[in-house]
Amino acid sequence: MNGRVAELGSRVRPDQDTVELDGGRVPLDPALRYFALHKPHGVVTTAKDTHGRPDVSAYYPPGERVFPVGRLDRESEGLLLLTNDGELANRLTHPRYQVEKEYLAEVEGTPTPRALSQLTRGVMLDDGEARAASARAVAGSKGRSAVRVVMKEGRKREVRRMLDAVGLPVQRLIRVRVGPIRLGRLRAGEVRELDPAEVRELMRA
Repeated sequence: MNGRVAELGSRVRPDQDTVELDGGRVPLDPALRYFALHKPHGVVTTAKDTHGRPDVSAYYPPGERVFPVGRLDRESEGLLLLTNDGELANRLTHPRYQVEKEYLAEVEGTPTPRALSQLTRGVMLDDGEARAASARAVAGSKGRSAVRVVMKEGRKREVRRMLDAVGLPVQRLIRVRVGPIRLGRLRAGEVRELDPAEVRELMRA
């Protein structure tokens, strides 16, 4: 607690003290909430879209004032974290912390070892070099394949642009993991609250 080991009988002031367990911050404010949403395809990651397109606020839990952690482009789908914990959101999105984000991409063509290697060595995009932490083919048939890509940064449409640059145009892109949190069996449009153990894992990440 506050950099010291807590002792039996120690008292915690939620508005002033910092408590950590196994290297992860323990949220003390009962008003802080954490959710996982499966963002559907075609939905923009903003609270209100100026062009009148469907936005993510329609999928917020009833009565909760939360905001999305990071973004998923309109054509992509999958795991989007929602919270009102600004400190955690900043840490999850800041490049310094290199929190992993895993994507499953359905692409045209067959990924060659050279193309997959290029993704991890680095691909030059119009806004600089981009590099995947890992990239591997997981399935393929009839001219299409599935590729799993793990990133530690999050520029706009980065995964799509990288795959296109190595000759693998994306037909469908799903984010399946953010740090330790996985999409699992959550269906498009569904949302669930993270349990305390998952929140601690996020803090640790």
